[in-house]
Amino acid sequence: MQFSEIPLDPSILKAVAEQRFHTPTLVQQKAIPLVLQKKNVVVTANTGTGKTAAFALPILHLLSTQNSDTKVKKIKSLILTPTRELAIQILENCNSFGKYTAIKATAVFGGVSLEPQKEVLAKGVDILIATPGRLIDLQMQGNIDLSAVEIFVLDEADLMLDMGFIKDIKKIESLCPKKKQTLLFSATMPNKIVELSDIILKNPIKIEIHPEQATVKNIG
Repeated sequence: MQFSEIPLDPSILKAVAEQRFHTPTLVQQKAIPLVLQKKNVVVTANTGTGKTAAFALPILHLLSTQNSDTKVKKIKSLILTPTRELAIQILENCNSFGKYTAIKATAVFGGVSLEPQKEVLAKGVDILIATPGRLIDLQMQGNIDLSAVEIFVLDEADLMLDMGFIKDIKKIESLCPKKKQTLLFSATMPNKIVELSDIILKNPIKIEIHPEQATVKNIG
């Protein structure tokens, strides 16, 4: 399979081709079509197998093909990730793959001033990438509205569990609409993550990528 065979918007495929990515990794081959079909998905795959593009590319496609009749952008996709570094990496992927679309993405995380993040949010974004603690801070101050979220992503769920974010995740998920697409990505699937997925995902399709299956050259 080649990226050109995946039914993604031509503007997104153009950006992917410019980065000389031609062959999707196994996790991308399995996950992208399901996300495009708006399925709930649980993916178990090691870091470095291309998980970011496995959700970023189809999310960009789904949002870019919508007809938006609102003047101010609303958060349509929320991506939770455990660390500032991962949030920045996901934002870079979204911006590079979506550079020929009108999709606006931003990332919020701790360790930096709240004010610049508030200013960006006030202008409106389509995709919000966030660490749980900073997201709750901004939400409690009235800077974030999750009522329009259509796609909710938990990235590196096991690491978020290890960092003690499980209560925050449940709270944030409850602030989103009940009717939404949910994607959970994790390197491992401990019992607490299985229990969490049972709570927040309805009839998910499960994908497991073992290390020996992963391709050598990865995108995202």
